[in-house]
Amino acid sequence: MSKVARTLLVFAVLLVISCGNKKDTNKIETSLKLRFVDEYVLPDETTFANTRVGGLSGIDYANGDWYAISDDSDSPRFYKTIVSYDLKGFNTIQVTAVTHFKDENGINLSKGIVDPESIRSDNVALIWTSEGNIKEGVKPFVQIADSSGAFVKELTLANRYLPNTDLNFGAHHNGVFEGITLSFDKKGYWVAMELPLKEDGVEPTLEETDSPVRIVYINKETGHSEKEIVYELDKVTRPAADGATFVLNGIVEILEYDTNRFFVLERSYSMGYADGGNTVKIYDVNASEATDVSSINSLKGESYTKVTKKLLFNFEDIRKDLTNGIVDNIEGITFGPDFANGNRSLIVVADNNFSLYGPQLNQFILFEVEK
Repeated sequence: MSKVARTLLVFAVLLVISCGNKKDTNKIETSLKLRFVDEYVLPDETTFANTRVGGLSGIDYANGDWYAISDDSDSPRFYKTIVSYDLKGFNTIQVTAVTHFKDENGINLSKGIVDPESIRSDNVALIWTSEGNIKEGVKPFVQIADSSGAFVKELTLANRYLPNTDLNFGAHHNGVFEGITLSFDKKGYWVAMELPLKEDGVEPTLEETDSPVRIVYINKETGHSEKEIVYELDKVTRPAADGATFVLNGIVEILEYDTNRFFVLERSYSMGYADGGNTVKIYDVNASEATDVSSINSLKGESYTKVTKKLLFNFEDIRKDLTNGIVDNIEGITFGPDFANGNRSLIVVADNNFSLYGPQLNQFILFEVEK
């Protein structure tokens, strides 16, 4: 081999090595794992300041404070709590305060006009969502409140999310703004639908379906939505049992942990099971290459790129470790204080529906986020 040939060969090898080591900034790899630590069940009969503690559909931790929102439409409110734990498990969970949400006139919100679902704190104000009541024409919303529950402002979203008399368009009843998270850069919020819009796709069934859900980004400074990305739902996990027919699957909460990276809680529910009928999963979601579909009125037949999702944790894996083998109606997720070893803690909470449909649990589950 000539000197020139050897030189060219060495150059080619170095070029291949260089390209192979080049980091693809559009695809952030992860080696995150969740380790189950413990479960804590707050007694169903727990009360505080003349309210029954239940319906905990969202949870957040910020600046040393814990917040849990109750989806009691009769008396919309949130609780402040003490949640104490370490790597061995929970020590205690204790309610310390209750705050009722208020309207623009400073009066406690009246019965039946909201359906609280999710809450986040940005250390200045509280951001919360309501699914409203599509059947009754009560609009869903995302609002800002101060620490006293007083109304600050309502954020602006597209008309497609409002009640609609056209049966082929708009949101499904009880399938609207189920989850919200602060953006990783703290400049905005992401709010997630639970189910697809009627013009986008169908609700999940037991068969593989096209069920795309929109996740909306809202600019914190302007209060207006700016873009929308799409998450594809799984099919319903199992059929209803014991003569029942009701099944569903949807997003119940989101949590952005890095730029365009989310934990997404997806819950499938099938009525008629003694174990609660819930199949709950946490997905690690990458939205770095997802298309902005905010200008697309209907996703059916359109070409776009959805977020990618990777199963991070299936609660079926710890069912045997939970009270009575029940994975309850888990709807909230948040990071808590770091553990002593430096790893992050992750808490989920279940909405017990005030045991309206049978005995359920105010269930808290603790994880360690391992790398």
